[in-house]
Amino acid sequence: MGSLGKRHMKHQLYFGVALAALSFSSAAFAQSTGSVDFDESTIVVTATTTKGVGGVQVPDTTRAKGVLTQERISRVTPGQSILDTINQLPGVSFQNNDPFGSAGGTLNIRGFDASRISLTFDGIPLNDTGNYAIYSNQQLDPELIENVNVNYGSTDIDSPSAAASGSTVNYRTRNPSDEFGVRLQGSAGDFNFFRVFGMIDTGVFTSVGTKAFVSVSNATNNWYVNNFGKINKQQINGKIYQPIGSNGDFISIAGNYNENRNNFGGSAPLRSDTNIFSQSTAAPNSATNPAFVTGAVRTAGTGGTNRFPKGFNEIPYNVPRGQTVNGVFETVAQVTAPGYIDPDAPNTIGTTFDERYNPSNTGNIRLNSRFTLADGLVLTVDPSFQYVKANGGGTIAAREFLRDVNPAGATAGTTNTANCTSVTTGAGVLCRVGYFAGSPFVGVDLNGDGDLLDTVTVLAPSQTQTRRYGVIASLRYDIAQGQTLRLGYTFDRGRHRQTGEINRIQQNGVPTDVFSVNSPIAGANSQILQKRDRLSYATLNRISGEYQGRFIDGKLIVNVGVAVPFFQRDLNQNCFTSSAGGFVECFGSDATLQGEIAAANPYVLNTTTGNPVAGSFAPPGARTYKYNRVLPSAGFIFKPADHFSVAFNYSKGLQVPGTDNLYNAFYFPRASAGANPVPETTDNFDLNFRYTSSTIQASIGPWYTRFTNRLASAFDVDTQQTIYRNLGRVDKYGIDANISVIPVPGIMVSAFGSYLQSEIKDNVQLGFCPTTLTTANTTVNCTVAGAPILALTAGKRESGAPTYTFGGRIQGTVGPVDLGLTAKRTGQRFINDQNLPLIQCTSGLVNTICPTAANTPVTFTGTRGFQYQIYGASAPAYTLVDFDARVNLEFVGLKKTHLQLNVQNVFNQFYVGGFNGGSTVVTSVPFVQIGVPRTFIGTLNVQF
Repeated sequence: MGSLGKRHMKHQLYFGVALAALSFSSAAFAQSTGSVDFDESTIVVTATTTKGVGGVQVPDTTRAKGVLTQERISRVTPGQSILDTINQLPGVSFQNNDPFGSAGGTLNIRGFDASRISLTFDGIPLNDTGNYAIYSNQQLDPELIENVNVNYGSTDIDSPSAAASGSTVNYRTRNPSDEFGVRLQGSAGDFNFFRVFGMIDTGVFTSVGTKAFVSVSNATNNWYVNNFGKINKQQINGKIYQPIGSNGDFISIAGNYNENRNNFGGSAPLRSDTNIFSQSTAAPNSATNPAFVTGAVRTAGTGGTNRFPKGFNEIPYNVPRGQTVNGVFETVAQVTAPGYIDPDAPNTIGTTFDERYNPSNTGNIRLNSRFTLADGLVLTVDPSFQYVKANGGGTIAAREFLRDVNPAGATAGTTNTANCTSVTTGAGVLCRVGYFAGSPFVGVDLNGDGDLLDTVTVLAPSQTQTRRYGVIASLRYDIAQGQTLRLGYTFDRGRHRQTGEINRIQQNGVPTDVFSVNSPIAGANSQILQKRDRLSYATLNRISGEYQGRFIDGKLIVNVGVAVPFFQRDLNQNCFTSSAGGFVECFGSDATLQGEIAAANPYVLNTTTGNPVAGSFAPPGARTYKYNRVLPSAGFIFKPADHFSVAFNYSKGLQVPGTDNLYNAFYFPRASAGANPVPETTDNFDLNFRYTSSTIQASIGPWYTRFTNRLASAFDVDTQQTIYRNLGRVDKYGIDANISVIPVPGIMVSAFGSYLQSEIKDNVQLGFCPTTLTTANTTVNCTVAGAPILALTAGKRESGAPTYTFGGRIQGTVGPVDLGLTAKRTGQRFINDQNLPLIQCTSGLVNTICPTAANTPVTFTGTRGFQYQIYGASAPAYTLVDFDARVNLEFVGLKKTHLQLNVQNVFNQFYVGGFNGGSTVVTSVPFVQIGVPRTFIGTLNVQF
């Protein structure tokens, strides 16, 4: 739809209802073709949902939904992620990692983080098959998106997801145009942003109505946070559409390929202390008489000793590109020059967070189809295939020498390497190649200096390759007038290969290949060195049924449905698991070496607890997990008067444990509770009051969600490990509201807002106190031997989600100029699930004052002399204002041509960017994104 000032506006205002009832595309709100078809029948009957107001629609369905059409999507920065665009809907909170949508971001809807939100694209699932993550920088070019809809608190009945315990985001590709056309668009802006987009529509080119389009785009920019990082994104899309008959049947086939080459950037430790403090050695180790000394200054940056910036004046920060080694300033990564003292130590070139790469190649082929088999009998079938090749991570110091894998070695120590360098023999010594204790031991001269004594910096990302097949089929039958039944079947199978090969980096710190899997380093035994080595298959079979009945002359519509997913994970772990946190010891595929490691590090269980004793290595193996649930849903729409409706919906959601959680469980015996994580379930209730007309789209709705076995996870960016904890029952409730109005022709005003309250019902157990208490291990949390250590989470809010959001938009037309202003305020977000400030323990204190890392305090009730606060309990609220202006050049004879200006964060508001929360301890410093500064982007769009 064009601008609000176009001359057909009056016709739209008066005849919008009729147009909506006749327009299939405007009603395509749901994910699969079957859901589109089913929802279309509801919307046509209610006959109140129009094409929207200013690109915003409130669909009259039983589920609480919000929709943005291409009219609104086209006003944002070209190339922007669609997940940033839906930030204009109530209940949605998204923090972009860069101004242009090419570097990822953090999504939250009604407190559901991205791993609990089903994201689909023309019906195919986009969540990672392993951990359910969403990658916002890999989404479809926004110029091709017909509309995007958000189910705020429920999924569709045929949802192809095993993770959507709550919300869903669905978007659909535009169909090719009936007429031949060409579109060229170029954008340039701050941070050396440059993007080009081109599209060709063939128009109808056969006698049976076949039409197609093809498009390409390329975008590049620098990181705004530092002086080093680059981002490059390119995408190719195509679609062929074949109508069948005149009743809406069709077949379409589409393809998408997206390639990103990014440096990481902007993820800084969330701490505000300006110096590294320690305790004076001359001071008593006492809680009442400590003495701190001020150490090195903490500067803004992404390293472990850095802090979060105080404002945009502290960025871009500098990425160090050299270091002093043996009195010489080095600017290369490999130590090869003569004269260095052996053993050579690795330097830091290429090791900073900002020098890491996050490459991805993703593609899919998807088919959508609709066939009318008989009067009132419609079949829809949507098969698809997806491919993913991606990695993320940094560098590691590879050892040229071997590792003694026998802990009984005569000189065994913390690192246990001396046995295999200066001393090569001894009682119980077993020097072998492998990836042990978090480091690769290669047995190969990596730096070419003729010995095997050195450690050399190498690339060590976490590699993932996925091949995924799926189909969603639906059969709708109108059993009588106003009575419809739909039966559905969903199949989804993903082969998920996760490895961690190492590869060389060049002397400037840049990898020889960002995909280590392409040319990995092998050890002296010809085995590939990698930090993880596992293969899983995720298979979903989902059967569903849905009934819709219309009563009281269509004023009452009832929906009742049920879905039964059968989910199975087949897991193959090729490494030893050496801790409950999922730490692994990898050796390749040498059966003899596996036996030697197992013999030296036996898997021994505690006879009392049944759990492994410290130092045990759980052997490689395979496990199968199955999860089945019955997921009912029910809802209604009641229309007491024209334009007014009341809707209610109940649905049950499910998230089965992801691969990381299940692989961590390999440490425990298969029959134990620790080896069998339970699925998370939700009960979701929505009540919605709506008013929809051609000039007003409005809704307000309270909602309630109850979690059972709410899983919390916290990811450590440095160790690449995720720790999982079960929060038990969590209750969430709130209210969402939005309104879009055209008060006079040419002016549109919208407002939206949400309030969220969550409550964790129980304290969360972190571990146990030592079975024998001593002066050294008695702490504020451990005064009883063997007692559980608890995080005081009962009654607290979940971390990561804003307590409220509200905002609005005003858009108007003056002659050939369209102007728009969008504002949104995001409320505070708690850092941890105890809702307490982050604290730091000083070094050098005895355990009775500042416990060891194993017994870190989890409570903080005030200022204690042996601890100091490093950040508050929450990230502050912030307000962002965006401006857009478009000059339509039709007045100079250039139809469908315009100039557009976008300004993001007009007032340059500094804020804390995205983080997911999930931590239950107050001493865990999260790494969070730095908010996006003011950014200008100009665009020229030419169409003919």
